[in-house]
Amino acid sequence: MESKKIRLTVLTGVFAAMIFVATAYLHVNTNAGYTHFGDSILFIASSLLPSPYAAAAGAIGAGLADLVSMPIWTPATIIIKAVTAFFFSSKKETIINKRNILSLLPSLLLCIIGYSLYEAVIMTGGLNTASIVKAFASTPAYCVQIGGSSAIYLIAGKALDKISIKKHLMQTADITSAK
Repeated sequence: MESKKIRLTVLTGVFAAMIFVATAYLHVNTNAGYTHFGDSILFIASSLLPSPYAAAAGAIGAGLADLVSMPIWTPATIIIKAVTAFFFSSKKETIINKRNILSLLPSLLLCIIGYSLYEAVIMTGGLNTASIVKAFASTPAYCVQIGGSSAIYLIAGKALDKISIKKHLMQTADITSAK
């Protein structure tokens, strides 16, 4: 059992590092701060790891990316990315399944609403009509970010399903925990 926890902790760290790199260094600056496709890795992690581990990977990876590039967004990112992980399920046999495909919609909504409300309150000055309208002007950038991340997730997830990555990880984890 201890070996399984170590394996999950190591995988969490690997996913956090990949999310960090994809978010901090592979992005395009926009009126929403920046648009990236690091969420695709969060979606994959959330489809492979138990939710608490996936939430940690997302919060750490994306949170550190914001900390080094746009620190004002860090508190929102830590919460939003951790919550996003809970929309997905690692309990299915495949990465790409009905539950995880449907999870892309609440991920989009949380991104738009969460970051827009954070921007309105923290960066624009409060919950008034002008602040909210200004903050929600970033909606197209969030749609591109989640839409692009979703497309990458679906393509990469399908490829990983073809090589049975979940089955391999589970068998390896079971063998390791039996020692």
